[in-house]
Amino acid sequence: MQFLLAFIVVGPLLGAAAALLPAPPGLRGKSPEQAVLRHGVTVTGAILAAALVLALGFDHDQPSRMQATTDISWISALDVRIHLGVDGISLPLLVLTALLTFLSALYSYFKMPSGPSPKAFVALLLVLESGTLATFAVLDLLLFFLAFEMVLIPMYFLIARWGGEGRRAAAWKFILYTLLGSVVMLLGLLLIGLQTGTFDMVALATDNGRGMTASVQVIAVLAIGLGLAVKTPMWPLHTWLPDAHTAAPTVGSVLLAGVLLKMGTYGFVRIVLPIAPEGMQTFAPYLGGFAVAGIVYGSLACLALARKGTGGDLKRLIAYSSVGHMGFVLLGIATMTPTGVNGALFANIAHGLITGLLFFLVGALKDRYGTADLDTLAGVAGAALYGRAPRLGGLLAFAAVASLGLPGLAGFWGEMLAMFGAFEPAEGLSRPAYLTFLAVAGFGTLLTAAYLLVVVRRVCMGVPRPDAEPLADVQAYEFAAWTPLVALTVLAGLWPAVLLGLTDPAVQQLLAGGQS
Repeated sequence: MQFLLAFIVVGPLLGAAAALLPAPPGLRGKSPEQAVLRHGVTVTGAILAAALVLALGFDHDQPSRMQATTDISWISALDVRIHLGVDGISLPLLVLTALLTFLSALYSYFKMPSGPSPKAFVALLLVLESGTLATFAVLDLLLFFLAFEMVLIPMYFLIARWGGEGRRAAAWKFILYTLLGSVVMLLGLLLIGLQTGTFDMVALATDNGRGMTASVQVIAVLAIGLGLAVKTPMWPLHTWLPDAHTAAPTVGSVLLAGVLLKMGTYGFVRIVLPIAPEGMQTFAPYLGGFAVAGIVYGSLACLALARKGTGGDLKRLIAYSSVGHMGFVLLGIATMTPTGVNGALFANIAHGLITGLLFFLVGALKDRYGTADLDTLAGVAGAALYGRAPRLGGLLAFAAVASLGLPGLAGFWGEMLAMFGAFEPAEGLSRPAYLTFLAVAGFGTLLTAAYLLVVVRRVCMGVPRPDAEPLADVQAYEFAAWTPLVALTVLAGLWPAVLLGLTDPAVQQLLAGGQS
């Protein structure tokens, strides 16, 4: 099993190197371009298969224990080790990353975004996958930082070279924001390592902050938290996100929302909560305040974009919705309770599934209409998807109601558990403050429902214009790429114990300050 995890992390890098080589004559098919896109599907498919084998071989009776571990000395002078492992917290994120990357590669095989060589596109996609998988698998602080940074360059080029209008400015904004946040985060990670004498995340979690004074913990949490908050993205450090999503190609948006945003919140759970609990307790109320501000801000921004006559871009609207949804994740973490943190982890996975599906659907609409402008979709083009492309309209409505947290679908449980955690926060946190956060977050759910239902009404409902051109409904390759996301959204909504059974024992142990 330990070699399987190492293969999952390193495999995409080897695949990226192979993608840049000339295709053997027998594998070229109709063209070298098609061969390299097929190579991307094959490699990401193999990584997904390996992740599923890892999940099936995982000891579900001990989800709090690090499994499939590899621990090799790398830089002995700094005691930096190549330390890999998965537990109930990281395993779902690992599988989600492998799934979304495979579906993105499959979608790109049939609908390659316009831009330079597919060779570079596939190689960047695989490097991005490797960095993300490594972030969720490494157990050394410096390796975590390297993996965290590894995803920036491929995402920058995916936006800058294969994106739409305004792509260069959006790509620069993305990389400058995230790099500046990461520099501050590195200082915090180094402070922890120098104070405790180790960068090993398992040993530090077991120590539970006892090797650092309260003031050192506060400084470390402030530095690391800022870097993680930019990537999450937390209001008001979110301003890079709408531009990046609007300009990115469809699969870039899917991976950015579905996977990259999870790296920030995962860092809060894996590093900040167990390693510097006193520092976290100092900042938790502020984190909760910023979280609920983001929930309301994101929803109000979406309402403004959804209004008739504002020329709102549907991709931009979903990007702002991510600010709100990730606010619920941060609120759950800020409660510092098992209920809240479990809710945060559940909401992470649910957001990856639902928002990934939403970006796929909006990409399909943009391909058909040539625009994602809401006024154009609802007005001149006369979208009326229920009448013109009923399957596409039905899927968009499904994703919208899943995103607003309809009971029975994945979006419901994470938000509800995060708010339950706010009702009874950890000892030492101000309950009146968290009850206020709970009320504001509850109001945010109403605003979320409002803007998503406005979008469904404007894009899906209505009578098709008599002069409207025929519109292609869901194609076979789209059906193949989207069905797993729909099925998992329903499964997680109807059977949340599958996910909570994995995360809860690991969260309980992490908050208690131990690793078995």
